[in-house]
Amino acid sequence: MLEVEGDGMVKVGSRFDLRTGQAPDAPETQGFEGPQETHGWVHSYETGSTVDGPGVRIMLFMSGCFLRCQYCHNPDTWHLKDGTRIELSHAIRRLHDFAPALRAMGGGLTISGGEPLVQMGFTKGLLAAAKSMGLHTALDTSGFLGHRADDAYLQHVDLVLLDIKSGDEDTYRRVTGFEQRPTLRFAERLATMGKAVWVRFVLVPGLTDAPDNIRKVAEFVAPMTNVEWVEVLPFHQMGAFKWKALGIDYTLADTPTPTEEQVQAALGIFRAAGCRAR
Repeated sequence: MLEVEGDGMVKVGSRFDLRTGQAPDAPETQGFEGPQETHGWVHSYETGSTVDGPGVRIMLFMSGCFLRCQYCHNPDTWHLKDGTRIELSHAIRRLHDFAPALRAMGGGLTISGGEPLVQMGFTKGLLAAAKSMGLHTALDTSGFLGHRADDAYLQHVDLVLLDIKSGDEDTYRRVTGFEQRPTLRFAERLATMGKAVWVRFVLVPGLTDAPDNIRKVAEFVAPMTNVEWVEVLPFHQMGAFKWKALGIDYTLADTPTPTEEQVQAALGIFRAAGCRAR
């Protein structure tokens, strides 16, 4: 979708490809907002996703994230400088080429990251363009920067994939390095708006799998009628090589993928609280 001429290139492929130093002149990520930007920094994109919203979708992975999650499988999306600079107009033209097929398959565009709400101008422009093409739109976010997404932004979003990383405050801070409350405030706002949400919870043995931690997420989410699904995502090691390549200490190197029994136990907690979980 986003091939560009010259030295810069964003290729269709896997989110698990390591990409670094693509845009060394990009601004620092922390504090960046770019509300009027006509360009953005992109890590990668994939076609044919069937799990990141309804139908068949294009997944666009933006660069830039403030959180430092222990289980992050894409630490090469933390900094804008590691993404490829893309003009918004180019991204819109290429999305238009895919639009007829995406509409026919009941799909659309999902913007993920990194954290899409770091790059407000680019993502808002692309979401608005997708809606004008008759595509379903989804925003995959931690919610930590949810205060940036005003009503004008969210009118272009059909579905929010909201990653609630922990129910316990101390666990959330241990997982991400930041406080939990911004994510919960964003979730409450989405509930008030009636915006469709799929909550995502990453199950990490020894980190997020304590029954009380899971129960707190379940009890927070259960009353929210806008939450269509809670998805339990098993931790995996597919991004471990990136931490090593980037020289970052990876504390979960010896953490196993949860067993099917552990996944089912987590699902049971969510369902017992009244959530639709899968």
